[in-house]
Amino acid sequence: MTSLSRRHLVAGFLGVGAGLLGRDVFAQSARLLKIGALTESWGPTPAVVGLRDGLQELGHREDKDFTIGVRFTGGKIADLPAAARDLVRHRVDVIVTTESGAAAKAAQLATNQIPIVFVGSGDPVRLGLVQSLARPGSNITGIADLDIDLVPKRMELFRDLIPGLKRVLVPYDATNSDAVAQMAVHREAARRLGLTLMERPVRGEDEARATIIGLRKGEADGIFSLRFLTSNIPGFILQIAPRGVMPTMFHYPFFVERGGLASYSANSYELGKRAARLVDKILRGHKPADLPVEQPLKFELVINLKTAKALGLTVPPSFLLRADRLIQ
Repeated sequence: MTSLSRRHLVAGFLGVGAGLLGRDVFAQSARLLKIGALTESWGPTPAVVGLRDGLQELGHREDKDFTIGVRFTGGKIADLPAAARDLVRHRVDVIVTTESGAAAKAAQLATNQIPIVFVGSGDPVRLGLVQSLARPGSNITGIADLDIDLVPKRMELFRDLIPGLKRVLVPYDATNSDAVAQMAVHREAARRLGLTLMERPVRGEDEARATIIGLRKGEADGIFSLRFLTSNIPGFILQIAPRGVMPTMFHYPFFVERGGLASYSANSYELGKRAARLVDKILRGHKPADLPVEQPLKFELVINLKTAKALGLTVPPSFLLRADRLIQ
């Protein structure tokens, strides 16, 4: 990952309060409730920030009643199991995972005793995290984000937003089994919408960088980013987005705030706040096995008008009305 893209990805997550960063945060006081956050991102995610804010709204005081220690792996899924075991060694009271299901799976493999609350994670039943949404059945529950279910709608919005969109380029990490499995959903969505899917499997950051940074106008009509952070694929797409090379559709508003054209997803910050309520229930004696997996209640369409202008794109009035957020 380049230093430039690293700054872009981390900048939005800093300045969120003492105790959220740092490997020695758990040493502050044995009296504090210790929450371990595990993510494949490059730092505390919006969901982790939402978790902290949600706990505070419920009356828990940061650094007096609870502390959050974040273990993040910078897009390296292979490092998640060791990071999860590190949280177990610190004897955290609860583990909260964010981003894709890889972090939740790593936590699940690391402990069957410590309560786990996932935020996001795709389809938790298919991933084997829970027995069912209504009765998780073990030490894990959480908030699903329905991301894979949103792929057809996200692609439809992309088609309707971009006049003449026909060829959609989709780079993905061929070493990430979840990304590979989800390509079937993207292919079917493209087929139903009459779009041509231009798949670009890559293996590692160097190949991802060469594939994406080298893109030129006319090679495709748009680029569609999967949710996975491995090989820094969304980061490299973000680098070319403000240059007006081609329109970009992301899974996550974070990237639109930094130059991507559009995104459609559940609000991760709000999901983190809802996860705080699950953590609160666990602290009050409820077992994760008895707490149904929750699903998002609202999805948001975000459009960056500055990027649209750089692309020479006039956003249809219908989209201006439908958008939950317009970034000027």
